[in-house]
Amino acid sequence: MALVCAISNHVPDTAVIAPTSGTVFEKRLIEKLLAENGGKDPINGEPLDIDQLIEIKAPAFVKPKPPSCTSIPAILKILQDEWDAMALHSFTLSDQLNIARKELSLALYEREAACRVIARLTDEVAEARGALATLKPQTQAYVATGGQAGAFEAAGGQTVAIGISAEIHQKLQDTAAVLTQERKRKGKAIPQNLASAEAIKEYQVIASHTGLHSASSPGILCLDIQGSTVVTGGNDKIVTVFNKESEQVVASMKGHSKKVISVLCHQDETSVLSGSLDCTIRLWDAQSSQLRQVIRAHDGAITGLSLHATGDYILSSSMDQYWAFSDFRTGSVLAKVIGDEESPLFAAKFHPDGLICAIGTLKSVVRIWDLKEQSNVANFPGHNGRIISIAFSENGYYLATAAEDACVKLWDLRKLKNFKTIEMADNYSITDLAFDQTGTYLAVSGSDVRVYGCKLWNEIAVYNDHTGTATGVRFGQNASFIASTSLDRSLKIYGEQQ
Repeated sequence: MALVCAISNHVPDTAVIAPTSGTVFEKRLIEKLLAENGGKDPINGEPLDIDQLIEIKAPAFVKPKPPSCTSIPAILKILQDEWDAMALHSFTLSDQLNIARKELSLALYEREAACRVIARLTDEVAEARGALATLKPQTQAYVATGGQAGAFEAAGGQTVAIGISAEIHQKLQDTAAVLTQERKRKGKAIPQNLASAEAIKEYQVIASHTGLHSASSPGILCLDIQGSTVVTGGNDKIVTVFNKESEQVVASMKGHSKKVISVLCHQDETSVLSGSLDCTIRLWDAQSSQLRQVIRAHDGAITGLSLHATGDYILSSSMDQYWAFSDFRTGSVLAKVIGDEESPLFAAKFHPDGLICAIGTLKSVVRIWDLKEQSNVANFPGHNGRIISIAFSENGYYLATAAEDACVKLWDLRKLKNFKTIEMADNYSITDLAFDQTGTYLAVSGSDVRVYGCKLWNEIAVYNDHTGTATGVRFGQNASFIASTSLDRSLKIYGEQQ
């Protein structure tokens, strides 16, 4: 029986055996392999020295010539085949080399880009630390969940809790009593000049304005309406006050360092509120375009604003997991309550009576809070995805909520249950909700603008005039017009054609 080399699978010219594995090798092959792999047996990996190899004394093996090598043409054919195989192997190696070069070039480019990003972030951190060092301590107040007042560290200084005083409690109670009686009186008769469902269905774009915000950072993110005054906030960090009747920009207010995501018109004054991702709430004078007050109630981005029926208090929600109750006149934070210990907050709205508020969370739950005790009195689960928008009906007992699940849910505050769900298409992106002042209609903005009747909850109208996602929607007085904003930088007014 002929010996066979374990490496080449051919009969060896000089056969040796490795005592570590008992395997036969061609002597020149095993010596070369041991020199390359650090002296290890290729079969079992055990240490093996050349001196350990045992040469086998065996008669010389005469290799027979293959039948094809009996003529010169046959030999040339064999050589040609071997040359072709070598050429193919060389081509494969060249291709693999080119791929390796490209991968190496990409890796070097990504490393260089990462180094540039790290250097830029390092510079930004240094700038932020320098800016933080120049900030002056801002007095704030904190009230823990359940109404426990206490002091906390804010903006580098020791603060003292202000709290909601008995006088404020009484003011809220008196206002709620008056509003409840007024609501009962109004609820018995719908205003004669309220726009009908048939009229709203025929609304068309009667005005479109694209010059309210900068074209370099396009996109209007929010709006509010008071009479003929329209206030908008945008990606360009600017708050714009626009007069619908004169079609003129009344004021353009700059001061926020990041996007403005919520704006409010004061019901009795020329004041405007704005909330931004820069963690501040700013109070502006719309006539002079001057900044009146900066309220630093949160350590995270502002996600929601609401103005109390008295016009004296502000509700705000933030990514820092807290909601705050602040004084509109002084900018003092009267209460700061943790709305969810595990997730940020994304929407905030006062009830029309002003004694409770609704807060939306990342965990798809809308929480109802009692302002007097700062206690969580009810929870409305059921959505999937973070809460996007919240709206109370003027009737006082309907609550509309929207989330990332492309659904609008209607809740009855008397029975504390969901009585209606309006489902949009799966790819519909809801951005805002708004009832009209009588609670007769509900508007939804997102992939388009839609209006629903609040008795049958039927779809009345759909407006598809924006080229981008609609970011906000509001009704004019008695639903005489509908205003909407969009990421396409436009403010559109819908109404009856004159």
